[in-house]
Amino acid sequence: MREGILPCPVCPRHCAPPEGEAGFCRARVARDGQVVSATYGKIISMALDPIEKKPFIAFRPGSQILSVGTVGCNLRCPFCQNHEIAQCGPAPETPFNTITPDALAQQALALQDSGNIGLAFTYNEPAVGWEFVRDASRAAKALGMQNAMVTNGYFFEGILAILLDSIDAFNIDLKCFTEAGYQSIGGGLEAVKHTIATAADAAHVEVTTLVVPGFSDSEAEMEAEAKWLASISPDIPLHISRYFPRWQANAPPTPRKVMEKLAGIAGRYLERVVLGNV
Repeated sequence: MREGILPCPVCPRHCAPPEGEAGFCRARVARDGQVVSATYGKIISMALDPIEKKPFIAFRPGSQILSVGTVGCNLRCPFCQNHEIAQCGPAPETPFNTITPDALAQQALALQDSGNIGLAFTYNEPAVGWEFVRDASRAAKALGMQNAMVTNGYFFEGILAILLDSIDAFNIDLKCFTEAGYQSIGGGLEAVKHTIATAADAAHVEVTTLVVPGFSDSEAEMEAEAKWLASISPDIPLHISRYFPRWQANAPPTPRKVMEKLAGIAGRYLERVVLGNV
């Protein structure tokens, strides 16, 4: 911990960078002795998406949701599917659109005739800019809309407790099911498990595992993951998603037969298992 800097409150990494510099996620900076968001209201990606694209299969199926994201992430997955924004920071040349929480909520409301149900915070890791997620989701909720968050789940329970006030649905990435695997990408399995279990007590939760060859394609690990999810609730939908080469990962795409085998294993314990990206 750096003297004179309060550590970042977001995740177990406890970043305390020098004044004016960014933490590991690149989206939070040290200012006046605290680590604060550098991306508040700075949107880099926005689209009206089918809810199934997030992905959700059991939360308002058939609806649309206004999806927004900025930059930064507190993990370093070499296979990151959104690395162009998730693995960069708010450099001056980044083409942001700046918006207030109320204005974003009004944009979401204006799209109701197109089937929009609210806001989804996605594309990068929303928790590294949780203050804007809190404010925008509360503004949308005040207009009678619903909110979703697509997250890696690697953040503290105190932040989750705040977000549960206005986030109705979570899709949480469970990257793998070993602590060693999580350490290799800069995270921790137990913290993510705690997020999943805690969120499932108060909101709609779905889980996604990207099946990466040599990292998360173990049959034994998938069985352990499915058993654990079923111990929370066998009704939690599990999305088993196919990997394709991205960013720093160049292994061939996951064979479909591997995906089908893992889905069969998970289906022994969970009611809803879905193959994605196939």
